[in-house]
Parts: sequence; C-alpha cells; structure tokens
Amino acid sequence: MLPNYGYFTKCANVPVEFPPQYQPGQPGIESIMVPRPVSENPSAPGSGKLHGKVALITGGDSGIGRAVAYLFAKEGADLAIVYLNEHGDALETQNRVVQWGRRCMTIAGDIGYEPFCRHAVQQTAAAYGRIDILVNTAGELHYRNGIGDITSEQLERTFRTNVFASFYFAKAVSPFMQPGSAIINTSSVASDTGFDGAIDYTASKGAVDAFTRALATSLIRRGIRVNAVAPGRTWTPLIPSAIPPELYMSYGYDTPIKRTAQPVEIAPAYLYLASADSSYTVGQTLHVNGGEFYGL
Repeated sequence: MLPNYGYFTKCANVPVEFPPQYQPGQPGIESIMVPRPVSENPSAPGSGKLHGKVALITGGDSGIGRAVAYLFAKEGADLAIVYLNEHGDALETQNRVVQWGRRCMTIAGDIGYEPFCRHAVQQTAAAYGRIDILVNTAGELHYRNGIGDITSEQLERTFRTNVFASFYFAKAVSPFMQPGSAIINTSSVASDTGFDGAIDYTASKGAVDAFTRALATSLIRRGIRVNAVAPGRTWTPLIPSAIPPELYMSYGYDTPIKRTAQPVEIAPAYLYLASADSSYTVGQTLHVNGGEFYGL
C-alpha cells in the first residue's frame, strides 16, 4: 500500500498490486474482483449540483460508470443505468443509489445495436419525464499481440460498443434535452499514447475524441454541451477480463503517480462536465491519467 495520497487515502487505502484473477467474460463482474474497485468516497457529501436532474449512464453497473452513478446520486440526480448482463452488479449499484433517496432504474441489453439504445432512452424518458445528462462509459477491449490477430468481427464489435453506441445514444437522447443539458463520452489515454496490445480499442477511442468535437459543434447551437473524459489506467472489471495478469499485476507502476486509479478518482471529472460548473467547456476531452506521458 502507498501512504497518504491526498484526500483519497483518508477514506481508503490505495492498492498498487493486483493478484491474477478469473473473469468469465467481458465486460466483467465487479463483485468477484480482488481487490474490489473503490467507487465512492464516504467523506465527501453531495452539494446539490445535479438536484432535479435525470442522468442515463451506460456501463453504470460497475467500474467508472458505477462511481459516476454514486456521485451523481449524491448530487441529487435520478438515474437510469444501462448494462449488458451483470445483473448482480447492477442491483448492487441500484440499491446503493436508492439509499441516498434517489430513483434508479436498470436497463439490460446490448448497446451495440441502435434499436436497444432507442428503447433505453425512451424507457428512461417515459419513467422520469426528462433526460438532462447522458454519460457513455461502457467499453470493450480485447488484448491481442498485433494487428494480425484482430479479426474483422472483433474490430466491428469493439467499434460497436465504444463508438457506435455513443452515437446511437446521443442521437436518441438529444431530442429530449433542453438547454443546459450535457453529453459526456469516455475516451482513453490510449488515444494519445497508443496501446499496441489493443490497436482496435485505441482507434475506437480516437474516434470518440473526434465524435465528441463534431457533436459539440452541432449541439451547442441548442445549448447542449458535449465533452469527454479520457481516464488513464483504472481498476475496473474490464481490466482482469481483457488484459493478461502479467500486465495488470503492477498496473500503473510506470506512471508518475506510481499506481493505477480507482473509479472514485475519475468520477469527479464527469460531475464537472455534467454540472453548471462547466458552462463554458465545450468539445473538450479532460485527461485524468496520473500524469501518464504521451508519445511512444
């Protein structure tokens, strides 16, 4: 364990090593991870920045999406969390949100297909009467030794989850949004550094950056802000479900901060972009990466 790293270690120790572990498939199950990701900071009360708002969060059952859901709930938002098939994780997230007195509906399905994305948006709008915030955090990554090992099926699957879904949800949700609403996509530090073990994933995150800028230019005319967050290496179910243990056992040692992030440390960037604090922030990608340097 590292000693004190600012406010965060006042509420939890920060793991810097992770044992090999099994995940039955992607996107992974948070409840069986060792150690469990840290999703909330109990010492940080909400301040009402999202009071009365409704947020739809893809991948909200676990990982960064769960941390965002918890923080948004503390700040007063009602939630709809979309996930694939991790029903236990989704129920755990929902129960925690309800403990803060907020409403939380769960919607299971494959976000790679537009009809489901439309259904999730329509179901959310019907339940709450509005949608103010869309957060696209669900992601897919497959580790491969090189481009020769990436099949056309994997390439399409990665882009469906990481790019197409963000497009489909933005298309479906924007008619429900009013001035002051926000769309927040999820990029990655890999878009800038490159990750040769996941070339298709890296390319998809570059596409997310470009999509964010273009959509921001379009929707700001209606007063809707579009931005993105680019996390660095973060301990989420995606990591042990996608990356060989020898790569994640000392995940983050080579960053200036000498450790990986926990989801609770990434979530505040999403809150900034969802709230009125970012009223003059449009088309930007915020990097939260522990000082990970760019370049090869």
